[in-house]
Amino acid sequence: MMATEPASLESLRVLLHNTDFIVVDKHWDIRIDSKMWYEKLTVQEQLRHSFPELADPSTYYGFRFCHQLDFSTSGALCIALNKAAAGRAYRCFKDRTVTKAYLALVRGWVEEETQTLDLSIGKNSSEGKTHMMCIEGTEGCQNPKPCQTELMVLEYGLYDGDPVTKVLLQPLTGRTHQLRVHCSAIGHPIVGDFTYSSGADVAPYRMMLHAHLLHIPLEPQPLLVSAEDPFHPSVDPKWLPQRSLRTLTATVETLLEQREEKELKKKEEERERTRQEEERRRSSRKQRTEEESEEQRRQCQEWLSEWAGD
Repeated sequence: MMATEPASLESLRVLLHNTDFIVVDKHWDIRIDSKMWYEKLTVQEQLRHSFPELADPSTYYGFRFCHQLDFSTSGALCIALNKAAAGRAYRCFKDRTVTKAYLALVRGWVEEETQTLDLSIGKNSSEGKTHMMCIEGTEGCQNPKPCQTELMVLEYGLYDGDPVTKVLLQPLTGRTHQLRVHCSAIGHPIVGDFTYSSGADVAPYRMMLHAHLLHIPLEPQPLLVSAEDPFHPSVDPKWLPQRSLRTLTATVETLLEQREEKELKKKEEERERTRQEEERRRSSRKQRTEEESEEQRRQCQEWLSEWAGD
């Protein structure tokens, strides 16, 4: 099936499948799951269709989705196949040790080649926009929370004649619509993002946001999966790359190396804290022992003095 065609029950692409997890390349126009009885085409139903034996009747949806992707976002989506595996993955997401990287085409040419987008995001309470998120300081922005996204420019080019930039986005936090809101906030909304272009960007066949990389540091074997880059002229001839700054492969390798170094540093710091805490405990035990010995010596001297007096 062509990548530009709508999803179907049979269009499920599997990236990894073992006893604990299945990772699929989610299509760009499909929900993960739905409570609506009339919504028959979801990733949940695709899984039931392709792997009916894997569905767990003890769960609401039949499958344990480890994380979420927006309806219009494609790419790597991880599903746990048992409760224990789900718990292990959940701890990694909770501890923020999971590495995710997304590919996107954004409007305009992004001048700053690497940057950290540090903009708090809250829910938009404005009338007609309650399904949206917004940047702190925006009218109607409720309960904004700190959010960070790393942005790296890969290529400059044109989409349907208009200037666009191909970027790799790494969310360091996990707020709803974070990447879409951050890109829009810096004046470079994602190509085809109907919601955050105020309904203006309707010409592209899809929103150009793709979950390319997923790394979950499970023990003893980490889960590392990448979903193929869909933003190629062979897939969509309207996208015309003109100048490349860095390759996707090299950029991802650097990202993973930096994450590994960060984790090693964190483990070393934890070991040092443990060592210092143990040192404090030993010092405290030694002090108590010395105090107890001094008390015993004093009591002994008192007893000897009383005995001598007798």
